[in-house]
Amino acid sequence: MTAPTETATPKRVLLAKPRGYCAGVDRAVVAVEKALEQYGAPVYVRKEIVHNKHVVETLSDRGAIFVDQTEEVPEGALVVFSAHGVSPAVHEEAAQRSLRTIDATCPLVTKVHMEAKRFARDDYDILLIGHEGHEEVEGTAGEAPDHIQLVDTAEDVDKVVVRDPSKVIWLSQTTLSVDETMVRVNQLKGKFPELQDPPSDDICYATSNRQTAVKTMAPSCDLVLVVGSKNSSNSVRLVEVALQSGAKASYLIDYAKEVDEAWLDGVSTVGVTSGASVPDILVMELLKWLGERGYGDVEEITTANETIAFALPKEVRQSRVR
Repeated sequence: MTAPTETATPKRVLLAKPRGYCAGVDRAVVAVEKALEQYGAPVYVRKEIVHNKHVVETLSDRGAIFVDQTEEVPEGALVVFSAHGVSPAVHEEAAQRSLRTIDATCPLVTKVHMEAKRFARDDYDILLIGHEGHEEVEGTAGEAPDHIQLVDTAEDVDKVVVRDPSKVIWLSQTTLSVDETMVRVNQLKGKFPELQDPPSDDICYATSNRQTAVKTMAPSCDLVLVVGSKNSSNSVRLVEVALQSGAKASYLIDYAKEVDEAWLDGVSTVGVTSGASVPDILVMELLKWLGERGYGDVEEITTANETIAFALPKEVRQSRVR
């Protein structure tokens, strides 16, 4: 009598859509590429144009020079401000050094800056929910430093002091987890019942959409791989969202070669997504790597179709077709 053979567990990949580049990242990266084409190298970029290792390395190879501070840019040179935005003080420093500037701030970040200025003019206390030290938070807080208090942790909620509890509003970093932000908002409302909501959602559409896609597929996944860099806030959030939504395991990787093959032990379904600053070529490389290990069946899980596009900064607003 022949012993029954075990049926191999079918291997498959669930691929999140939307994933990868958002409109703001695409605009910022193209702005640097166009600046290099039109003005020639070197083009200086203050901070990382977007938080992605591959993008920064690729642009560096083409002649972009990334600096941490405006003072590192030679006087009179061309500098691009990153998608995360900068404070008015940075614009002033650039003017003092006679720098030619291209502002690649994401328009959705600019919207939050405008809200901060408006509520500061109306003399509100502004509670900015975000991660301490993140470039976007520093830029937003710099718009109204006398009115803004950063709220990062639950402990920060306890420390908040306001002048008039009836004139308090919250704003947030655009790349946070929607759920995480609302936890903090509810804690603040417990302390300040009259806390006002911003006039529109600050969490950007792309961040929200990518999290929704991961929430949808995570319960079916033994493992979720998120392509993104460790300093990318929205990419880090995707790992957290995957775990909170039912994935048995989730890891953040920059490249396919960083996947530990031990992660695949006993795994039948792998979820794949990427942060909003990740070019899709890195996802395709991961799918190829997984395919070589038996995960060739790929099903795209679509939860939204993104059609938003932003105009390029005026300094590089020529045809994108060469």
